[in-house]
Amino acid sequence: MGSSGPVRTGLGLLAMVMAACHPVLLHAQSAKLSSTVALSSQLVDRGLAVTPATLAVQAAVSWVSPTGWSLGLSGGTEVRAPGRISQSLLQGSRNWALSSDWQMQAGVLYYRYSSDTRSTAYDRGEATVNWLYRDTLTFGLSAVRIIGSTDHRTRAAADLDFHWPLTEHVFLSTGAGVAHVPPVRYSHYRRYRYHGREGIYRYGHVGLMWVNGPWRVEFDRVMTDLASRQSTRNMSAQPWMATISRSF
Repeated sequence: MGSSGPVRTGLGLLAMVMAACHPVLLHAQSAKLSSTVALSSQLVDRGLAVTPATLAVQAAVSWVSPTGWSLGLSGGTEVRAPGRISQSLLQGSRNWALSSDWQMQAGVLYYRYSSDTRSTAYDRGEATVNWLYRDTLTFGLSAVRIIGSTDHRTRAAADLDFHWPLTEHVFLSTGAGVAHVPPVRYSHYRRYRYHGREGIYRYGHVGLMWVNGPWRVEFDRVMTDLASRQSTRNMSAQPWMATISRSF
C-alpha cells in the first residue's frame, strides 16, 4: 500500500492513510516513526469496494530505517461499526536509490479482512516491485495469492500513479491499473449479493489533492470497467470518493 491513490488500497485499499507507509518517506533519512489518521467516504482497494458507501476511519503507523527498510501497519473500519475492523494491512519493504531521480522498492504485504459473516473479501498476500520517479510517478507490479479460497493460483496486478503540482498546495492526482477480479465470499450486505467470477478488469481515478503540512484532502472520480458486467458490477466502488487525513 504501499499505495498512493484510490487505484491501490489499497490502492487501496487506504489511499490517504497509507501515505505513512509510502516509499517517498525514505527521502527523509531522519524519519523513523510516523502515523496517519484519515476519514474517507468509503474503503476502496484497486477500484473495488471493501465496505458499503459509508464513512470509514483509518489509521496507520510506519517505521523507516536509514538503510532503506520499512514496516507499516494500518487498519480501517466503518464509523457506524467501530468495533469491527473491515481491513488491516501489514507491510514490509526495502528501498534502493537507482539514481538521483529514480528509486526502486520491493515488498511483501498481507491484507486481512473482517471475519464477520458480512465480509466479502478473502485475506491475501502480495509480493510487489515498485519504481518511483521523484515524488511524481509510481509504477508497480504485484503477484497476489488469495488465502482461504479453494483457488490457490497466483494472480497479477499492475498499477500506475501520477501526481503533478498545479499550485504550491494543489496537485493533479491520477492513476490506472489492471488486475484479476478476486474471488469473494457471499455477503449479506444488500449491495454485495454476488459471487465473484474470474476475469481481468481495469480501474483508475482522476482528481485533485490539496496538501498543507500534515493535512491532506483528496477528491477523486473512481472508475472501473465492471459496471458493464452483470455478475460483478456491484463490486465497483462508488464513483466519487473523498478523503481527509492528518499525519503525525
